[in-house]
Amino acid sequence: MTISLREDQYQELEKLGTGVFNPVLNFMDENTFISICEKMRLPTGELFPLPILLDVDQETAKNVENSSLIELWYSDIKVGTIFAESIFTCNKEQISELVYGTSDTNHAGVKHFFDIGDWFIGGKTVFLKDVPNEYSRFEMTPANTRKHFKESGWKTVVGFQTRNVPHRAHEYLQKVALEQVDGLFIQPLIGKKKAGDYTPEAILTGYNALIKEFYPENKVLLGVLTTSMRYAGPKEALFHAIVRRNYGCTHFIIGRDHAGVGNYYNKYEAHELVKQFTEEELGIKIMFLHGPYYCSKCGGIVTEHTCPHFEMDKNSIIEISGTLVRQILKGGENPDMRFIRPEILEAIKDCILFIDTI
Repeated sequence: MTISLREDQYQELEKLGTGVFNPVLNFMDENTFISICEKMRLPTGELFPLPILLDVDQETAKNVENSSLIELWYSDIKVGTIFAESIFTCNKEQISELVYGTSDTNHAGVKHFFDIGDWFIGGKTVFLKDVPNEYSRFEMTPANTRKHFKESGWKTVVGFQTRNVPHRAHEYLQKVALEQVDGLFIQPLIGKKKAGDYTPEAILTGYNALIKEFYPENKVLLGVLTTSMRYAGPKEALFHAIVRRNYGCTHFIIGRDHAGVGNYYNKYEAHELVKQFTEEELGIKIMFLHGPYYCSKCGGIVTEHTCPHFEMDKNSIIEISGTLVRQILKGGENPDMRFIRPEILEAIKDCILFIDTI
C-alpha cells in the first residue's frame, strides 16, 4: 500500500529522519500520542511536548492492515516507509484542550488540527529520500549545523526562532544574547503557517539585509526550519528549544508570547512552563528574555528589567512586535524607524510580504 503525503507531512517525515525531532524518531503510535498530550513525555519518560502525527482519512485507515509496511510518496518520489503498528483516532476537542489549551477553531493551530485527517498511523518510520524545494539551499540538517559550529570555533551557540521579518525588538534580543555566547543561529520557521504571516521570501530577504549590515559576519548563521507552525504558545516554546538543542545550540531565547497567536496565552506563560524543567533535562540553557519595547523617555529599546516607565508612564511606551509591524505594513505604510530599520524596509520593498491563503 502507498500513501501520498502533503508537503507538511513530508516535512515532518524529513525532520524525523534527520534527527530534528529527537528523541521522537517515528510518527507517533496511539500510546505515545496520548502520553505526549497528557504528560508532555514519551512513554519512556523523555520530555517532548507536541504530537508528531501521520494523519489519513477514514477510508485510508480502513484499508491499512496492522503490521503492514506502507510506502510514503511525495512529488512522485518514494520518500519513506512506515510499519503500521498503530491505527487510531481521537476526540479532537479533548486533544486540542490538552495541546493548545483551547478547542476554539479560531485558533490557527486548532483549526489545522481539525482540518487534517481524523485517523492516524503510527509505527517504525524510515526516511529514504530528500526532495529539494526552493528554500533547500537555506536549510541544514542538525549534522550540518553541528559541523558548522565546530568549524567556526563556537563552543556556545544561541538559537533564535522567528516567523517574522526582523524588527528592532528581535534585533535587541539577539544582540543581548550574542554578548554571552560565541555564535547566533537565526532559524526562521518557513513551513505551513496561517494566512497573514510573512512569506519566506520576505523573512529571508529581511534577515540577509540585517546580517549583512549590522552583524559581525563570523558570529551569525542564518538557516531555515521547514516545519509547520503550531501556534501552541508555551508548549511550542518548549518544542522549539528541544529542536534547537538537536541542531547543536547550547542556548535558546524564549521571549514574550513565544509561538503565541491572538490572546490565547499570557505574555510570559512560556517562561512559566519551561522553568518547570531543569537545564539538565532540557539539554539546553534557556535565556528567559523580557520585552522589549521602545521607550521615548529612555530614548531606545529597553525591557521591564531596564526601564521604569513601563509602570510609571505608559504613554512613553510602544511595544514592538511582529504583529504591530505586520499591521502597519498591511496598511500600506512604513513603520517608524524606531520599530524596523530602513535598510530592511528597502530590502523587502519588492517582496510579496504576506501569505494570502493556507
